Amino acid sequence: MAYETLLTTLEDGVFTITLNRPGKLNAFTEQLLHELLAAFREAEANPAARVIVLTGAGRGFCAGQDLAAAVESGAGSADFSYSQHLVNSYNPLILMMRALPKPIIGAINGVAAGAGMSLALACDLRLTAESASFVQAFVKVGLIPDSGSTWLLPRLVGAARALELMLTGRRVGSAEALTLGLVNQVIPDADFTATVARYAAELANAPTATLGLIKQAAEFALTSTLEQSLFKEAELQDVAGRTADHMEGVIAFLQKRPATFQGR
Repeated sequence: MAYETLLTTLEDGVFTITLNRPGKLNAFTEQLLHELLAAFREAEANPAARVIVLTGAGRGFCAGQDLAAAVESGAGSADFSYSQHLVNSYNPLILMMRALPKPIIGAINGVAAGAGMSLALACDLRLTAESASFVQAFVKVGLIPDSGSTWLLPRLVGAARALELMLTGRRVGSAEALTLGLVNQVIPDADFTATVARYAAELANAPTATLGLIKQAAEFALTSTLEQSLFKEAELQDVAGRTADHMEGVIAFLQKRPATFQGR
């Protein structure tokens, strides 16, 4: 599928989505939001896509909402509904990412600000370039965090630290982000592309259906009791146990060889 604000590639099981508005630090427009949702749906539907890498073109990951474009659309006027804007554009994207049964790697190559930081938080894993940074920029324009930040950020860094970042809107560098638990790995800029590729390749060779079930179980547990989570694990383990990759894993273990997973 052709996109105007995105670049997509599929190679060796890795479906890469690149936000492609580098002159605007890949800031969101309505078109970019709708195309990004479509790209994730494309990745979900394609059995050859076993892991998704989300990154940005140029020197930024995503600067959040393109404010100039938002003002042109009526933002700030008495008739503009921020609620409707979020419900129609941002919310479906974040929900899609969290429910997508394949792992999403956020390759954070530069600044992730406002809703761009929310986008990064919605990824399953965050590999971050040394020069990258994160900003809960909403407060700087008199708005509250949205696009999932109020739910996702406290679960990564804790309630007190999340609230401080949301109230101050201060910039968090990559080293601090790693200390806070905001990211999984910080990579020197010169090694970033190659390291992300190796990481993605490893996940692309894993049992894809099982990874999706792990995502589902972990997401369920975030808002469930231990007892509920135990029953959910049992339910999903039945599903995992019927996959071809599970059988391959067992046979490979018994034969003392590396498993060759097909993603089924």
